[in-house]
Amino acid sequence: MAKKHKCPECEKCMPAWLAAFGDLMSLLLCFFVLLLSMSSMDAKKISEAIGSLSGAMSVLEGGVKTEISKQRIQESTPIETKDETSQTVNRIQQAIAEANEMVKKEQGPEITLEEAQEGFVIKLPATLLFKPGSATIDNQDALLFLKRMSLLIDEMPNDVEMSVQGHTDDTGPGVNSPFKDNWELSTARAISVLKELVIDGVDPKRMNATGYAEFRPVATNVTRLGREQNRRVELHFFGAKNKPAKEKNSILDKAEM
Repeated sequence: MAKKHKCPECEKCMPAWLAAFGDLMSLLLCFFVLLLSMSSMDAKKISEAIGSLSGAMSVLEGGVKTEISKQRIQESTPIETKDETSQTVNRIQQAIAEANEMVKKEQGPEITLEEAQEGFVIKLPATLLFKPGSATIDNQDALLFLKRMSLLIDEMPNDVEMSVQGHTDDTGPGVNSPFKDNWELSTARAISVLKELVIDGVDPKRMNATGYAEFRPVATNVTRLGREQNRRVELHFFGAKNKPAKEKNSILDKAEM
C-alpha cells in the first residue's frame, strides 16, 4: 500500500513577489501625488486649453496655444467660448460654404474663414465684391451674402466687435478709376462693405473700417493668382477690449508739463 505524502506547510509570510509589487504600487502612488502637488491649476490656462480643443474639433481649425503669455493677456481680449457664439460661427461656416459653391462656377477665389489670435477672420475676395478699380458692390450674390452675414452678426454677443479691412495688390487702381491710389481704393472698399452691413441692420458702434493698400499681402504679387488673393476685404471679429481705469498722459501732455 502506497504511503501518503504530506502537503508541505505554506509559508507564514507573504511571497517575495507580492511584497515587491506592493512597494512598486506605493512608489507610483507617491509619484503621482507629488506631480499633482507641484502642478499649478491656472484657470486661464485650462480655459485656453478647452478653447483650443473646441476649435480643433468643432468650431474652427485648431492651433491655439494652451499657454497664455503676459504679452498676449495685455494685447488681446479673446472672445469668450459660449454655446451661442459657437452655433453662430457654425452657421457662418455654412453660409460661406454655400457662397463658395456659387464662386466655384465663376472660377474665382473663395471666401475663407480663419482663426486669429483675438477671434476669427472672414476673407472676402475683391473679385466677388467689386469690379476692377471700383468700390461699388454690384454683385447680387455678394450683397445677399453680406445680408446673411448681418443677421448672423446680430446674433453674436454685444461685446463682439468687428473691423473691416480693405487690401489691394501692388498695381494701381487704373486710369479709369476715381481713386488716385491704393490707399483710397482699399479704404473706400472697406467703407462700402461696412455701410452695406449697417444698411442690413448691424450696429455701426460695433464696427470700424481701415484701408491697408498693398502693404499687407498674403501672397506674392508676381503671379495672377497671388494678386487675386491680395485683393480682398477682411472682416475681423474680436472681443471688446477693456478700457484702462486711468489713461496715461500722451506725448503732447508730457511736452506741456
